[in-house]
Amino acid sequence: MEVTKELITHLAGLARLEFNEEDTRQIQDDLTRMISFVEKLNQLDTSGVQPLLHMTDQTDVLRADRLEPSLERKTALELAPDADDQYFYVPKVIKK
Repeated sequence: MEVTKELITHLAGLARLEFNEEDTRQIQDDLTRMISFVEKLNQLDTSGVQPLLHMTDQTDVLRADRLEPSLERKTALELAPDADDQYFYVPKVIKK
């Protein structure tokens, strides 16, 4: 996979990051080295190796799904930093 300046610019836009030219070149070099390393894994003989689904034998321990007391709406709204009698208000984080 070729890592181009356009790819770095596109990824930076998706991540809402800005890089100067020097940073872009450094990131391009770093990504190229990482991808080269991962591509070396294709050279390994994995025939006869069972796929690994989990790193350990442990499974998720989930709590019981039961109804428990919680805050009433009025109390929760009173504790919120910005709310009216019906809704919580949060700052806008998505620009587009």
